[in-house]
Amino acid sequence: MTTETKSIRETVQEKYGEAALRVLAGQPSSCCGGSAAESGCCDPITSNLYSDAQAATLPEAAVLASLGCGNPTALAELHGGEIVLDLGSGGGIDVLLSANRVGPTGKAYGLDMTDAMLALARDNQAKAGVTNVEFLKGEIEHIPLPDNSVDVIISNCVINLSADKRAVLTEAFRVLKPGGRFAVSDVVVRGELPAEVRESMMLWVGCVAGALGDEEFIRLLHEVGFTEASIEPTRVYEFADAKAFLEQSGVSTAGLAEEISGRVMGAFVRATKPCCGPGCC
Repeated sequence: MTTETKSIRETVQEKYGEAALRVLAGQPSSCCGGSAAESGCCDPITSNLYSDAQAATLPEAAVLASLGCGNPTALAELHGGEIVLDLGSGGGIDVLLSANRVGPTGKAYGLDMTDAMLALARDNQAKAGVTNVEFLKGEIEHIPLPDNSVDVIISNCVINLSADKRAVLTEAFRVLKPGGRFAVSDVVVRGELPAEVRESMMLWVGCVAGALGDEEFIRLLHEVGFTEASIEPTRVYEFADAKAFLEQSGVSTAGLAEEISGRVMGAFVRATKPCCGPGCC
């Protein structure tokens, strides 16, 4: 592991651990804990991702801990009996929603490297009374599951935080069954971001600086073996969003917000692990 990779991982772990502790203390994980209108939310990325109906089925702490940029459980076509893995599961919101969709004959795994988040997720699981869930400790670059063991991989604004995205996608391909589906929400960039943004560790933790370009994401997916890769924008951040996010992150907005406007988006990224023979799907 390079020094830079270690530094990024430690920073992500520290910040997300702090977010979990805030939730355990009854506070939102960031400035956004519910709808933007209710909380005066200053984060255009994490706000208003889950419907009231979805939130009503979950412990409050699971909703408060949401730090994603999308709602992969609403976009992924989950079926009864499937095995789902959430990369970077945080407080467990997408794992619990997935467990409900795959039913008692299916299973949902959550993988996270932060002890405080795992403790929060397991507490939320107990409060929700959900049994077809297992939370695992580990890194998304080294998934602690066997080859060909998962039907669907989801993730919510986590892959962009990794310093080795090729390793993440290679591992995702490995653990998926032939015909398995990669269906994640992530922050994706169109074109180039200013150097000030790419170099900011705080923005990395806030999802933007580490985001892949859309063409690069598709290329990496194909290079590790996936087929049918596609990116569907779900939320494009415009000038006002970029300005609010930069100011929240302590970065001067002079000239930067206009350069970022429209280039950063929340997106649903899909791909398929090809079948290895006739009838395997």
